[in-house]
Amino acid sequence: MTRFYRPLAAAAATLAVLLDLGSPAHAQISDDAVRIGMLEDMSSLYSETTGPGSVYAARMAVADFGGKVLGKPIEILQADHQNKADVGSAIARRWIDNEGVDVIVDVPTSSVALAVQFITKERNRITIASGPAVSDLTGSACSPTGIHWTYDTYALSHGPIEALVKQGLDSWFFVAGDYAAAQVLQTEATDAIKRAGGKVIGGVRAPFGNSDFSSFLLQAQASKARVIALANAGGDAVTAIKQAWEFGLPQGGQKLFGFLLTDLDIHAIGLATAQDMLLTTAFYWDRTDETRAWSKRFFTDQKRMPTMYQAGVYSAVLHYLKAVEAAGTDEARAVVAKMREMPVHDFFAEDGHVREDGRMVHDMYVMRVKKPSESKSEWDIYEPVATIPGERAFRPMSEGGCPSVKS
Repeated sequence: MTRFYRPLAAAAATLAVLLDLGSPAHAQISDDAVRIGMLEDMSSLYSETTGPGSVYAARMAVADFGGKVLGKPIEILQADHQNKADVGSAIARRWIDNEGVDVIVDVPTSSVALAVQFITKERNRITIASGPAVSDLTGSACSPTGIHWTYDTYALSHGPIEALVKQGLDSWFFVAGDYAAAQVLQTEATDAIKRAGGKVIGGVRAPFGNSDFSSFLLQAQASKARVIALANAGGDAVTAIKQAWEFGLPQGGQKLFGFLLTDLDIHAIGLATAQDMLLTTAFYWDRTDETRAWSKRFFTDQKRMPTMYQAGVYSAVLHYLKAVEAAGTDEARAVVAKMREMPVHDFFAEDGHVREDGRMVHDMYVMRVKKPSESKSEWDIYEPVATIPGERAFRPMSEGGCPSVKS
């Protein structure tokens, strides 16, 4: 080969290598595996609505994807954060620094989710939150690698409240949990009530894990408010509703509205006590043919229908794996870019998309709990009242204050 042609040949070889590195055959997967960390409440207040069921939903998504991505195995780790931010933070750091975890999923309990999302932002890993409610995850505490999938405090309050106030349910009293998500929820709901022309008569805050709501419910009853809004979740919400029935609040004409209730909560309470309650949800197993088919698969193993958090986990994990495949890498920024670029279309979200602030936008639903006489089977518990389009359900990105959003 002459001297003249040697530089050209070398340049051509270099270009070929560069082009080949960008192909799927040379996909970049760190540590030769994609690792998903399921950070859960496995033993406490939210363990039934998230916990082992969320881990199983993630395993369903991995199995349905084929068990590998870009020729590399997909591994799932799980841990119990015990609803403590320091415990969750320690697990997240260990997973990322020592065990090669690429994405941390679910993270019920807002205080834990906020702490974990800060860590993944620092270490260039991804958080996909399904269980926590606080809308700050896509607001002031947003992250370029943080995604909030299933619902948030804004969606639970603003969409349904406007419709309910128009129906004449215009005076409200709050029984709220004394923790971050419940407080944010109460603040956002109060704003929505006032915007809709209603009024908030008062409110009380009950401690986490409370077993006696009598004093709080008696105050709610004495207020004469048309709606008693329960801004709590899990066992706290179940206990409050059962005791509200014992004190005769629904029988006296006061409507109970549950912001953070799930199918499992209503099933535990029973239709006789929960009948005619209103609530907002991101998912109901009996809504479409697709939701029924997936939920019956889940039921075969778990012996209960899935909650919106668990259905959201499946949807989120599957979308993440599709994005890894499309990006040709598990590098966080590249994967998140693909997650934003690709539409979300599955049984959970028929026309969803991930915004720049990390919010996955999809429809939400207002449901009424059926009377026992209306139910045809054990898990036939809701009647749809309204569909809230995603663009109305979730806070406009311009109002969130996310510093990652380009102005």
